[in-house]
Amino acid sequence: MNIVVTGAEGFIGSNLCAQLCEQGYKNIIKVDKNTSHNDLIGFLREADFIYHLAGVNRPKNEDEFREGNIELTDFLLQELISNKRKVPVMLSSSIQAEQNNAYGLSKAEAERKLQSYGDQTGSPYHIYRLPNVFGKWCKPNYNSFIATFCHNIVNDIEINIHNPSAPVNLVYIDDVCAELISLLTDNIESGYQKVKTEYKSTVGEVAEQLQAFKNSRQSLLSEKVGTGLTRALYSTYLSYLRPDQFSYQLPSYVDERGAFCEMLKTKESGQFSFFTAHPGVTRGGHYHHSKNEKFLVIKGKALFKFEQIITNERYELAVTGDEFQVIETVPGWSHDITNVGDEDLVVMLWANEIFDRESPDTFARPL
Repeated sequence: MNIVVTGAEGFIGSNLCAQLCEQGYKNIIKVDKNTSHNDLIGFLREADFIYHLAGVNRPKNEDEFREGNIELTDFLLQELISNKRKVPVMLSSSIQAEQNNAYGLSKAEAERKLQSYGDQTGSPYHIYRLPNVFGKWCKPNYNSFIATFCHNIVNDIEINIHNPSAPVNLVYIDDVCAELISLLTDNIESGYQKVKTEYKSTVGEVAEQLQAFKNSRQSLLSEKVGTGLTRALYSTYLSYLRPDQFSYQLPSYVDERGAFCEMLKTKESGQFSFFTAHPGVTRGGHYHHSKNEKFLVIKGKALFKFEQIITNERYELAVTGDEFQVIETVPGWSHDITNVGDEDLVVMLWANEIFDRESPDTFARPL
């Protein structure tokens, strides 16, 4: 299958081409502003499917809307008609096509030309009136306020919000690409299509969420970045980091016993940290009423000791870094850990709640 992608160097085009390659499609013909007229004609003669993503949305003058959105679309379709081949075409339109402005009118006219092509030739066609599309590689200060916000926040540039409560409909680039790629295999009826996963938010909510991602490097408090809109925004925000911003320093606490360092805190699922202990050093010697901790020895040899605070029942467990064994604390049992090896002990620690200095649920009781 020869897949032609116009606007291949743009935001949606670059993401789509990358994901088409990942899906095993090899004959991807990329069309951009540097593609010659003759080359484009040749590409269209060999095309089995066309993603028409090229267009103009921020021209120097309004005449460019007609040239980039209407005339280019008409040229592509007339070439296909002259080739007498039923080539499916996907058109990237905009929700602005419903508005009475130069950009929207040009997109609406491009849609009508594609519909006419489908009626005349019987070729499948798909029109996507895309709302705000966001994700990696989107150009700031161009066609996505999220790209602009991410760029500014990462670079400590003030963002300007005229109306924080303004509603926005958002679609994430990975969801867009998945929908577009499905057109190649699924028997989807011609006409208007919608990206199934669409998020509703406000400009202010998006800005607050993006700022929270930046703040998390200092607070160590992670947002709920595993699902939904927050996941998509987080991925997008990270994509605007410069290489020199890929790392950040963590606070650590060092004393005669070793070091302790918190890595990550979550709002509902506790926190991650690690500590070291020099040979012969014991850490802990306390119990909890509710808190749970999970220890994983990464390096060295440790002796865990436990004592039930009412019955005085005792238990000991020796663990090395080669065993990958998780040791849990149990409410009502005092516990400590001793480095019984000849090298520094390194232990990963997860607690099911963030440490609260006002109510630590940690009570000293040496074993």
